[in-house]
Amino acid sequence: MKSQYRIFIYTFLFLVMITSCKNETTTPEQTSEPVIAKIDSDLVKVPESWITDRVAKAKQKLTATPAGSIVWNAMEAHGGLANWYSKGPIAFHFDYKPLDGSTQRNTYQTVDMWRNTARHQHADDRSQEFGWDGKKAWAKTTDSTAFKYNMRFWALTPYYFLAQPFVLDGQGVNLEQLEDKVFKDKLYDVIKVTFSEGTGDAPDDYYVLYFGKEDHQLGVIRYIVSYPGYFEKGKHLPEKFMELQGTTTINGITLSTGYHTHWLQEDETPGEHITTITVDDISFQPSAKKSYLQVPEGATILEGLK
Repeated sequence: MKSQYRIFIYTFLFLVMITSCKNETTTPEQTSEPVIAKIDSDLVKVPESWITDRVAKAKQKLTATPAGSIVWNAMEAHGGLANWYSKGPIAFHFDYKPLDGSTQRNTYQTVDMWRNTARHQHADDRSQEFGWDGKKAWAKTTDSTAFKYNMRFWALTPYYFLAQPFVLDGQGVNLEQLEDKVFKDKLYDVIKVTFSEGTGDAPDDYYVLYFGKEDHQLGVIRYIVSYPGYFEKGKHLPEKFMELQGTTTINGITLSTGYHTHWLQEDETPGEHITTITVDDISFQPSAKKSYLQVPEGATILEGLK
């Protein structure tokens, strides 16, 4: 009986050993997952791996067409799309001064270029604020006259001028190459930018951008305003001609320091000078917290487009 029991035990142990060896030889070798850059979860700045992926997709899309290639070359000439996204939010002072005496728009602002969120502060009283959290506009003011204009419309408008051509990598952006233009004895590639239906609040807007044939840098922005809070569907302001007034380079990124805006004439040259814009105090804010670009406590949500 004992011998039979021993045989059973030996047989059992042998089978266990064989099974164990079998499992060891057939289990695939474990591989580690790709390491994703770790960041403070409260920072606005995104991981480098996200940036690398987005830039690769943008390059593939843009360089697939002649118009897109001109825009990609412009991004490179202005410091590079990867460099642009790696800096964190951008902060700047944007002073829009109409020459007819109408409402000045003068704010310090911080914009997260990854999520398109923004916070503005009045240049004369930084406690008066408004912004955009990606879905809704908000205001936090004690002075009802601090911002006598449409805050939802203006929340990202200055950014979309200053951040050209980097803002052209997103979904819903359509590019068309037009005939070359000469302006002030300089030859430019010309790209028309339109937007697919459902892109932003004003998909009927368009830009016509002049990029230097040799240096690939932006020199002129032509545009219309078709914002539905101002205009019925299909209507818009006459086209404007905005000439850049100098540039500065911040952390390798070249941006405008101002603009002169004119009405566009029939021959597509600048007519009456109607607005002067200055841009200064430009900086990148890699340590900015997400909470800074969220709706602050005590703010009022601005309903509708007006």
